[in-house]
Amino acid sequence: MSPTKSKVSEATTKSTKTKRTSTGMSKLMVLKPLLSEKSFALSKAQRTYVFGVPTSANKLTVAEAVQSQFNVGVQGVKVANVKGKTKRTVRSGKSIQGQRINSKKAYVTLDDGDSLPIFDEEVKAEAKEAKEKTEGETTKKQTSKKTAENEPRQKRGIMHPFSRNTRQTQNRGGEK
Repeated sequence: MSPTKSKVSEATTKSTKTKRTSTGMSKLMVLKPLLSEKSFALSKAQRTYVFGVPTSANKLTVAEAVQSQFNVGVQGVKVANVKGKTKRTVRSGKSIQGQRINSKKAYVTLDDGDSLPIFDEEVKAEAKEAKEKTEGETTKKQTSKKTAENEPRQKRGIMHPFSRNTRQTQNRGGEK
């Protein structure tokens, strides 16, 4: 009789198993982008973005959440559990030991051609700084050439190493 019971139990378990989809939860999952130098370098080099996710999340739910929230393709997900630091403090002369909460990080690699707008501000700021730097150097060169051509060279007195030009004297509070 045991073979018939096993066939019946297998049939009922097969019919009760359904495909689980968490599309409703994927838009509700909180994805906190972790902004650091390491995550910025990963996003530029390997299209990998780092998110802080709930400790109950797994790779599938993280992938579905990123796909639904950002409309991008996900190539792979790696998950890391981060143990909370142990901290000590002193209250009323007694040492009390506590612990920060545990957390979970997800490293999400996107498909070719996809990117997230997380670090767009940093990229724009870097490009702006580089542009200003190059423009500043060219204007400095042009102004230094003009001033050198227009003004004759000043002769210094006997005490050459100790003499100051007018600008240095002005900055130190002396007379011109």
